[in-house]
Amino acid sequence: QREFTQKKAFTSWINSILAKHTPPSVVSDLYTDIQQGHLLLDLLEVLSGQHLPREKGFNTFQCRSNIENALTFLKSRSLKLINIHVADIIEGKPSIVLGLIWTIIFHFHIEELVRTLACTYNQPSLDCSSAVDSSPKPSRSAKRSAKIKERWKMSATKALLLWAKEQCSLHGSINVTDFKSSWRSGLPFLAIIQTLQPGLVDLEKAKARSNKENLKEAFRIAELELNIPRLLEPEDVDIINPDEKSIMTYVAQFLQYSRNLRESEEDMQEKVSEAVSWLAAQEKKLAKLLIDTENETYYQKYKEMLSFMEAFNQEKKPFLPVLSSKRGEVELSEGQRQMREEWDKLNAQINEWKVKLDQMLPSPLDSIEAWLQEVEHLQAEDLPDLQDPFKAMFVFREIIVIFKGLMDCFDSHLDALQSFKNEDEKSMPVVLPEKLEEMERRL
Repeated sequence: QREFTQKKAFTSWINSILAKHTPPSVVSDLYTDIQQGHLLLDLLEVLSGQHLPREKGFNTFQCRSNIENALTFLKSRSLKLINIHVADIIEGKPSIVLGLIWTIIFHFHIEELVRTLACTYNQPSLDCSSAVDSSPKPSRSAKRSAKIKERWKMSATKALLLWAKEQCSLHGSINVTDFKSSWRSGLPFLAIIQTLQPGLVDLEKAKARSNKENLKEAFRIAELELNIPRLLEPEDVDIINPDEKSIMTYVAQFLQYSRNLRESEEDMQEKVSEAVSWLAAQEKKLAKLLIDTENETYYQKYKEMLSFMEAFNQEKKPFLPVLSSKRGEVELSEGQRQMREEWDKLNAQINEWKVKLDQMLPSPLDSIEAWLQEVEHLQAEDLPDLQDPFKAMFVFREIIVIFKGLMDCFDSHLDALQSFKNEDEKSMPVVLPEKLEEMERRL
């Protein structure tokens, strides 16, 4: 049972990693597929970010060479490969293959994830500085390096358990003391999900359900909502003595999600800071432009405004996701509040500039522009939501009267716009053709 569970869990974990390889590959049968060595090298390349030497063929010599390259790489990372030999992997011996994969999972997945946690929890057995670099330093003996590695293994397991306890402690009496029977009820998995993404789980309802129902729900939510690969099935956990290594591998994925969440928030903060700096630069640019064009003609001012807006609209594209984020939410960070204020302030300044330019239009264009804005405002205005049908009809009739009054001027404004002679005494254009075309479109 234990071997079957490990094989299934480890295979699912490996496939989630191999999906990131170029080109991606898939494990069908772990014991068979590992014999060629290519799968092992693909896995280690994704986990380490390094390109490893390999033989491209599939004959016995090439497969052996690939497995040797993989084991040599692991040894260079100070991993102890006890009783793991090339011949055993080529034969696909279950205990050896599972032992090798667990060593890889523990080093590259669990240790990497909980390293910062172990330091946070002040584990006395952990040398935090040595944990940052998993390769032995020339100044240390191999014996000293191996001792640190063993202490670190103990601390990594303990740190992961402490993290799980911490997530569960936020939701009442859900006790986690190990990576075995503590998880049988499914409640610890649900509690961690609730901590990471509040609102996805109803823990009170869960306490009244069976173990299998809770495990099924936890694995379903984790896969669909958190994108955490489903390594286990309810029947793998709801037994007297579930497999510790399989549960640790699965729980570590929740820690991975938690870390990604923090990095995502930090990334957002960085983007917000960049957006605030960009908005401040735009404000300065606009203020300088207003001073520089103060004594210019309307034509030149409008031309400068178009140029500014073209550059502004182009430059703001990378910031649109962060500028539009959390617009409807009440709780904003200090940086987001500042960004929102800067954004609203800049938009207000741009709109004020446009209004002043419209007021500077030569006659009769200034009157036509004012009339256009009044009609557009009336068209855009929502009708009041009135329960009383008689009052609603009265308000509606008032709006129709105003609209009809405005539309009485339509023909005269259209004639005036179309007959406008766009040149001064020096035969130079008074208004940019783009502005006249815009007004005609709006009419």
